[in-house]
Amino acid sequence: MQRIPHVINGQHVTDAERYGRVFNPATGSQEKEVALASAARVEEAIQAAQAALPAWRATSLARRTAIFFKVRELLTERKAELAAILTSEHGKVLSDAEGEITRGLENIEFASALALSLKGERSEQVASGVDVHSIRQPVGVVACITPFNFPAMVPLWMIGSALACGNTVLLKPSEKDPSASVFIAELFAEAGLPDGVLNVVHGDKEAVDVLLEHPGVKAVSFVGSTPIARTIYRRAAEHGKRVQALGGAKNHMVVLPDADLDMAADAAVSAAYGSAGERCMAVSVLVAVGSIADDLVEAVRSRMVDLKIGPGTDPSSQMGPLITAEHRDKVASYVAGAAEEGATVVVDGRDEQFDGGGFFLGVSLLDHVKPGMRAYDDEIFGPVLSVVRVETYADAVQLVNENQYGNGTAIFTRDGGAARAFEFDVEAGMVGVNVPIPVPVGSFSFGGWKDSLFGDTHMYGPDSIRFYTRGKVVTTRWPDPSTSEIDLGFPQVL
Repeated sequence: MQRIPHVINGQHVTDAERYGRVFNPATGSQEKEVALASAARVEEAIQAAQAALPAWRATSLARRTAIFFKVRELLTERKAELAAILTSEHGKVLSDAEGEITRGLENIEFASALALSLKGERSEQVASGVDVHSIRQPVGVVACITPFNFPAMVPLWMIGSALACGNTVLLKPSEKDPSASVFIAELFAEAGLPDGVLNVVHGDKEAVDVLLEHPGVKAVSFVGSTPIARTIYRRAAEHGKRVQALGGAKNHMVVLPDADLDMAADAAVSAAYGSAGERCMAVSVLVAVGSIADDLVEAVRSRMVDLKIGPGTDPSSQMGPLITAEHRDKVASYVAGAAEEGATVVVDGRDEQFDGGGFFLGVSLLDHVKPGMRAYDDEIFGPVLSVVRVETYADAVQLVNENQYGNGTAIFTRDGGAARAFEFDVEAGMVGVNVPIPVPVGSFSFGGWKDSLFGDTHMYGPDSIRFYTRGKVVTTRWPDPSTSEIDLGFPQVL
């Protein structure tokens, strides 16, 4: 059986006291095992990162830039190979896997502009003979803890800026689909990144505990569920680290009566069921305003019938399996209990049958869902779309704003005034206007509000430069040039 290694100081390390099982979600069979790091193994990786830090920090911006250009070239050339890895361990269809890599590449491209991003400021003659300038310097060793749902993109969100800023990195990917992180580390090494600058350690709570508490780790980046994000933020901050921890989501898509019905229905289906709903930016609540509700529910229902669910390697598949059998069963439980709570089950994904032992589940549509129901309150993270009916635009905004999450939201309308008001009124970190999944491009930053974010900086883009560096201000004064023993060759002006 293939054994997925750690990457520590440029070496593959496979020996371990414990191993995790890595499944192919499309078949339900274990195909690999991954070494799970002990506390001692994580300590070894931290020491490697610490040892590599002085030389990497001293590496010129020009040299760093050249490495990032090479990484971009290699990722582009080998996109299909990486996409196949994603599909085999996560289950998403190949088109989704390739799209994930493309979005990750945006962050490598942003990091390639590090010479511009790391520029400081200067003020001359703030006082007589005194100048002031600012610089940004790396924080040190950075821990990046990433989720299972985007095993290539989210690591690239973090490590791109962290490395560009001169830090060394310990990447701890999800043990459910860890191979992509090893692949990425190998590409960085091929591009010329020195040993020890990017290390990959696999593990569970034992490994994470060391990263959160070790004094050699200066910053922690995390993406995952809200309960764990809250814990990560608290524990790492208690140990003196700066932390950005992105949590869960319950993204609402508001559809006004004047919206283009076909556009809205198409968007709802793709945003709710793409990647089996295992996306932190997936639309999970469809807010139907006023008279459009019945037609919108029917339009969505009619499109669901045509969705092809199957192995991600099948070009005809539009949705693959869920990540594990346990997660599939948990998602199905929300559909099972919806009717008892008063919702209408328009389409029950549990009714769809699949051959083989894969972790497949059909898509579900719930109507007449209300706050207080489990299907509304919980982050389901699967192919279940809930419809909440409200009477007015104001009701829709109130619904979104009262939800504990504030990750992303969208509005579908033809009315520019309504769209502008929504942008102003709604309490969420990312907003789409006739765009169901408003993930910012790499030159902006990604992050939500409320229980979707712990910390005060968003992921990637300009916020990441501020997070992965510390500001330093230097005030200088030199002797009066008129007293200098060096002939400056021009009249002295005081």
